[in-house]
Amino acid sequence: MHMTESPRPSGAYTTDQDATTQNPHSSPYDTSYTSGYDGAAGGYPPPPPYAPDPSAYATEPPAHGRRDRRAKRPVALLAAVALAAAVIGGGTATLVGQLTDGGATATGSTGVVKGTTVAQSSKGTVSGVAEAVSPAIVEIGAASSAGKSTGSGVVITEDGEIVTNNHVISGAQQIEVTLSTGKTYTADVVGTDPDKDLALIKLRGASGLKTAALGDSSQVKVGDQVVAIGSPEGLTGTVTSGIISALDRDVTVAKDDSGSSGQGNGDERWPFEFGGQQFNGDTGEKTTTYKALQTDASLNPGNSGGALINMDGEIIGINSAMYAPSSSAAGSGSTAGSVGLGFAIPVNTLKADLDALRAGNNS
Repeated sequence: MHMTESPRPSGAYTTDQDATTQNPHSSPYDTSYTSGYDGAAGGYPPPPPYAPDPSAYATEPPAHGRRDRRAKRPVALLAAVALAAAVIGGGTATLVGQLTDGGATATGSTGVVKGTTVAQSSKGTVSGVAEAVSPAIVEIGAASSAGKSTGSGVVITEDGEIVTNNHVISGAQQIEVTLSTGKTYTADVVGTDPDKDLALIKLRGASGLKTAALGDSSQVKVGDQVVAIGSPEGLTGTVTSGIISALDRDVTVAKDDSGSSGQGNGDERWPFEFGGQQFNGDTGEKTTTYKALQTDASLNPGNSGGALINMDGEIIGINSAMYAPSSSAAGSGSTAGSVGLGFAIPVNTLKADLDALRAGNNS
């Protein structure tokens, strides 16, 4: 509403106030009152030293001149405050979303690292990674006509989907899975991919399980610290650590149970080929080759199918092969333990294959 009269009676403005010091932006009056100011008591404040800038408006200037222009400023300020409040208030929701979508690796005020339950105070430590991820690593017992072998697996859903190596469960007639708590389940094979040495199994009647976060193996660099968790020689939940020694190693493993790396089936060696040579025994006639991460984290028979983990607690690989030199030179005919030459299937290979595994593909 455009005012035509002064809202104050004559004499409302004192004469001891210097009109030239008033903020022109604070005047609520239009320039139409300029003729009424004479510097005496009862006069009006001076007009602004400049007229409203039409360029300040996105469209034509409003009919009410400066009062409408001034109104825009607090509105804009309130909008900025509201936006800031939304960002702050939405921080928790953003963090919760990041816990499941594999987004940026930012941390939040809740003291957890994205995608894991690693406490902020333990971030970057082997103990912190082990505490966070160990509950999602299981021991797999696969019984077949050749005997029983032991391997490892990684829980990826609360209702019991578990990723492991194909050679851990290949040919198994019965699969028993033991959680880190000691509770056991019977599992069924959902899908296998012998060409990538991957398999997906599912626990019967499981719910509310601790799950592991799948990371991004394309971000892995030589020299990165890693942690390996599995059940070497049947020792459930064993934790070792090391670094990434090399990337994109061509590793060849058996596609069937003749190359099982499980402990307790009469052949505790872990046969694989690298560089055209066979290690740890004969890999058999049916083999497959894949690009692997090389690590010096100690791996032994039974680690197969377990997790290779970065220091944020994310799975970056599925442990699949290791070199164990024979001690036959000493006349024993047995095999020595890990010498720091282990290999893992990059987790991005698993993620690209997961839908096919869930569809029950068996190539």
